[in-house]
Amino acid sequence: MSNLLARWQEKRFAHEGIEHVVYRRGRGPGVIVMHEIPGITPPVARFADRLVDAGYTVLMPWMFGEVGRSKTPGYVLAEVVRACVSREFSVLAARGASPITEWLRALARDLHAELGGPGVGAVGMCLTGNFALAMSVDAAMMAPVLSQPSLPAGIGAERRAGLHVSDGALMEIQERCAKSGLRVLGLRFTKDRSVPDERFTHLRRALGEGFEAFEIDSASGNAAGIPRNAHSVLTEHFVDREGHPTRAALDRVLSFFAERLQTK
Repeated sequence: MSNLLARWQEKRFAHEGIEHVVYRRGRGPGVIVMHEIPGITPPVARFADRLVDAGYTVLMPWMFGEVGRSKTPGYVLAEVVRACVSREFSVLAARGASPITEWLRALARDLHAELGGPGVGAVGMCLTGNFALAMSVDAAMMAPVLSQPSLPAGIGAERRAGLHVSDGALMEIQERCAKSGLRVLGLRFTKDRSVPDERFTHLRRALGEGFEAFEIDSASGNAAGIPRNAHSVLTEHFVDREGHPTRAALDRVLSFFAERLQTK
């Protein structure tokens, strides 16, 4: 285990032929943190530690990359290529989830069965962003957060608007929003080319009041000085300063989990 996760417990979780290491730390309601490309980097671990400090039992599956290795362009490219050829990921699918989401759903159900309460939360980032949406088919998922959801990748109108879930799954999620009060939180920078406007427009149209968008201005000349290429809201491009938009995004994630997961 990397020294970065020295305080985390390591275990393995298997479901229907897929098995991954899962890191665990904390007490309280459960939240699953799905790391972004290229892996569990120091900023991802710092975000997970913040959730622990806020009073949550955090599970962080290790799905690709090297634990603790810092992000570099070459490292990112190598892991993107690996994801593209992996049978666990379907990076081009606009209307179908990656196979690994079945494993993640099982992990969430297992955590909820252990901890009880209203349900569990999840944060997906970048390549894993819309995995949190796919997990929302299950009643155990009560607080899905889609941070810069970048799948499906590729060009074309369907992929730009794609949500990386099947039509049937989306209908089940819509029903949960309408009848069971499910709410979905989405985060993105407005000029992030990997998270097109059309994707959030589709989420608004499909989920109605069930979808809350937290969009951060990254256009040229924006008041916070955020670069146009900003992508990772809670990690690489996070600025831990009162009043900064990314700090406000983190605060909203924490309040979202408190609203949805904390027992009264």
